[in-house]
This record gives sequence, structure tokens and C-alpha cells, in this order.
Amino acid sequence: MKKLSPIILFVYNRPWHTKQTIEALQKNELAQNSELFIHSDGYKSNKDKENVKKVRKYIKTIDGFKKIKIIEQNKNLGLTNSIVSGVTNIINKFGKIIVLEDDLITSPYFLKFMNNALNFYEKEKKVWHISGWNYPINTAKLPDTFLWRTMNCWGWGTWADRWKYYEKNIEKTINTFSKKDIKRFNIDGMENFWEQVLSNKRKKIDTWDIFWYTTIFKKNGLCLNPTQTFVKNIGLDGSGIHCGITKIFDNDLSYKQKIKFNQKLVEDKKALKRIKKFFIIKKIKRIKNLPKVILRLIK
Repeated sequence: MKKLSPIILFVYNRPWHTKQTIEALQKNELAQNSELFIHSDGYKSNKDKENVKKVRKYIKTIDGFKKIKIIEQNKNLGLTNSIVSGVTNIINKFGKIIVLEDDLITSPYFLKFMNNALNFYEKEKKVWHISGWNYPINTAKLPDTFLWRTMNCWGWGTWADRWKYYEKNIEKTINTFSKKDIKRFNIDGMENFWEQVLSNKRKKIDTWDIFWYTTIFKKNGLCLNPTQTFVKNIGLDGSGIHCGITKIFDNDLSYKQKIKFNQKLVEDKKALKRIKKFFIIKKIKRIKNLPKVILRLIK
């Protein structure tokens, strides 16, 4: 195997989640040969101060990696600035990167999958993004991996020569997307990812990931997903930023060690159809839960 990609982990004020993330990562087959960079953002308010201190105390005790470097911010940069600046600094030095946040449980073979994928597609300029996560879809008769248009950021990786095009320019994005683009961006109308762009414009949210997706989309890039996920998100419990409470994304972790990568650089129509079905089911469940939400609001 080629030189392993560095891992960058972003942490903030969730000691329990951070511990679960680290312990799972330590169990990865390639952990002891990997360099780990941990970015700890400064606390936003006194309410967060104590938990930020607890996280920082814990991360100073960890081992199990080739090298660990901790970067502590004196002030709060916010998630977007932390990730964009942190990824840019590391990727410009190493040429590629694996990115995690503090609420992601990984399979013991996550690092192996990510490194192999980053090496396999390094010279395939049409592939822009590697995801370690996948939707809980029916995997019957699907290949080990598939390529498609959408970026997922629950455990991901990319290369410096792709990341250099990352741009969060809200006005430019809105002005360069046609109605046809928006429909395709929204998985042919099955989901409303575009609303995240508009919410950033209205300053309701401040996110980075949707603009990595818009960047890839406008470059006609493809993203790789494993058919069976190597990552589980444990932060959908109300503890995260911009995250609600849901179990709809829960899925069993893959323990498969040997993965075949697709050499045909086109969107996988069968996998796309399964993901569209997932979004339909998600909408139906949301509608069924609507009366419960209304009752909570009027109580």
C-alpha cells in the first residue's frame, strides 16, 4: 500500500461522542500506521466551556496512532471555518486527506477502505470525493461500491487537486444554477438539498458541506460510496449543530475487508434508484410523524 492518508478529526464539546469516535478509530486495522490531527475549536460561550475543557483533557490521553497532533483554537471559529481551514492546511501538505467529525463510529476496516479508494481513484480526475458512509438501502445485487453525483460527509476523503476548487460563494452559486441543475442537484426532485444553499443565504445556517457538493456538481464530478456503510452517525440525538433527532439513517457497519472498486466512471443507475426509494420512504415517515410534531407544538 502507498503512504497512508492523514486523518483529521474535528472535535468540540461532546466528550462522550468524541470518546466513542476515538475508540472505534483506534480499533481500525491501519490506525497504528496513521497520522492523526485533532482540531479542537474554542468555546462559543461559557455554557460550552466546561465540555470543551473535558474534550481537550480526554484527547491528550489517547494513543494508538503513528503520530498525534492536537490543534487547539483559542477562540471559536465555528464548524465551517474550522473544517475548511483545517482540511486546507493538511491537504496542501499531504496531497490527500481523510476527514471525520466527533460523532462518527467507524468499522475496523474504514481506514483500509478509505486509503484503498483514495489510491485507486487518485489519477481519475472525474472522481472528486470518497465517502465512507452510505444510506441504509437494499444492497442486493449491487457492487461493493458505486459512483454517483452526491457528496456525503459522514467520514470522507479527497485530494488536494480537487479540494483547491472548493468555494463557498452563495451568490455565485445561486446565479449559476439553472432550474434543471437544481432538480438534478436535488436527486431529480427526491430531496431538497438546494434549501441548504438558500438557508445559508438567509443566514439561518452556516454550513460548508453543501458548497463542496455544489463545487463537485458544477465540475460534473462523481463521488464514491460503499454499498454497505463503514460509518455510523451517533450525533443525530440532538447534540450536534444543524442536526435533529432521528434514527432513519441507522445502518449496520460493514466488516468487509476486500472491496472491488468500479472502473466504469459513470453514475450507477441501480444504486441511484435505491437511494431515491430511501428518500421517498423518508418523506412518508415525516408525513406520518407530522401530527405528533403539531401536538408537541400546541401543548
